[in-house]
Amino acid sequence: MRAKSVEIKRAHPVLVFILRVLNVHSDERAWRRGAEGEEEVAYQLRKLGDDWRVIHSVPVGTGNTDIDHVVIGPPGVFSLNTKNHLGMRVTVNAKAVYVNGTFHPYIAKSRAEGKRAATLLTAATGRDVAVRPVIVIMASELRIKGSPDGVSVVGRKRITKWLTAQPATLSREDADAIYEVARRRTTWVG
Repeated sequence: MRAKSVEIKRAHPVLVFILRVLNVHSDERAWRRGAEGEEEVAYQLRKLGDDWRVIHSVPVGTGNTDIDHVVIGPPGVFSLNTKNHLGMRVTVNAKAVYVNGTFHPYIAKSRAEGKRAATLLTAATGRDVAVRPVIVIMASELRIKGSPDGVSVVGRKRITKWLTAQPATLSREDADAIYEVARRRTTWVG
């Protein structure tokens, strides 16, 4: 994400400067804020212990799609989708995520991301690998009024504590075996 923001800034430095000064939403801003969110969550994930493995910016397929973070530890495998909405109010209920009152399709996208990751890891390992999708939200105000089916929503400062509080489902050997496959690019882009 950071590279895409820099690429846009280099191609259109004056335009990017003007849009930043005017606080106008732009592609460069979206890429930059997305990268800032991913970097903040990566920082939080560094607090996990030695039993955990984290892979950042996992490319999926041949397009521009990626999984922000794949986390593997005693409680299993998680696909983390980071959303940076600092300065905004985010409300989550059982069916939807709203940012300043506007609907965003994060739940369906995260559910699909987790399913795709599970399919690819299962095929690559030759064993059933469940992947739990998690939306990690950065917001000035986060209200969780309900839990979406099959997707967890966690604030960025709570992600490490949340992950370590999940019940163990994998042995160290199983987690290491999944990680060895998950870290291969061919697992994801085949």
